[in-house]
Amino acid sequence: MQLQKENFRIQQWVVLVAVILFGLKMTAYYITHSVAILTDALESTVNVISGFIGLYSLYVAAKPRDLDHPYGHGKAEFISAAVEGTLILVAGLFIIYECIQQFIEPTSLHSLDKGMVLVAIAGAVNFLMGAIAIKKGKKNNSLALIASGKHLQSDTFSTIGILLGILLIWITGWQLLDTIVALLFSFFIIYTGYKILRASLAGIMDEADRALLNTMVTHLNQHRQPNWVDLHNLRVIKYGSILHVDCHLTVPWYLNVHEAHKEVDALSEKIRMELGDSIELFVHSDGCLDFSCPICTKTDCPVRKHAFERKVEWTLGNILSNQKHQLSTGSDALPKTA
Repeated sequence: MQLQKENFRIQQWVVLVAVILFGLKMTAYYITHSVAILTDALESTVNVISGFIGLYSLYVAAKPRDLDHPYGHGKAEFISAAVEGTLILVAGLFIIYECIQQFIEPTSLHSLDKGMVLVAIAGAVNFLMGAIAIKKGKKNNSLALIASGKHLQSDTFSTIGILLGILLIWITGWQLLDTIVALLFSFFIIYTGYKILRASLAGIMDEADRALLNTMVTHLNQHRQPNWVDLHNLRVIKYGSILHVDCHLTVPWYLNVHEAHKEVDALSEKIRMELGDSIELFVHSDGCLDFSCPICTKTDCPVRKHAFERKVEWTLGNILSNQKHQLSTGSDALPKTA
């Protein structure tokens, strides 16, 4: 709950900064009539709208669980990011439209030096605010904050390119370059929107996060305990800043309930050590079977029926499968249902 409140406070600052910088860029456009600066201003319009959407989504995500939402309200962040990505795509397409209009009916530019100063200030503030949002978003597992931060920073990168273009126009007097610069950066904006939209849809559809899973598997391999015969049917679902982890842990069959629970607690502690406290684990313990003996590293097993042959390293292939591990030709996980 504390993480959600922190995310909400940061998003409030994102919205405030977006509103101020939008006004600054529109002032720059008003005094210059530059379509390249209008490109920057239009993206800031999206910043304002998406900032308010992100603020509302974080407000919803921070609500406690209830009977209707037993896993909380964290999915609202994915919806927010999807809307933001869509708005960025629309902004990029609108900029292309404005560029075409400028080619057809060009307008003269004015006071480019003053416009550059205003846009440069806005770009610097955008980058700083974006860096803060991304850092906190990654720390708190907030897709909404990360999306806002990336949007702000992409705005900064486009601002730098636009400033360079306007500087060339100011030096050379070639005003057609203004439209060319705006057109080039519209494609960058569209690509940024696509990436944000793609990430949000992956969260909504509970797509497996391969990087996160690889990190978890590597950490568990390094801290594996003798009673952990195998780990399988591992699934990770994101609900905003909360990660829900489900898995099956195979332990020696003769452990009583309390002893098996200790192994589950030890596994949970190792996962939290790597991924932090914003995580919920649901671990089902399974008893080992005869075919588990050749891969079991427990040296003091009182009921071993087969000699130990070799240790099976946990990989994404065998840890995600709903199969207990065993030795076999060409595979470490034969179809043995958990």
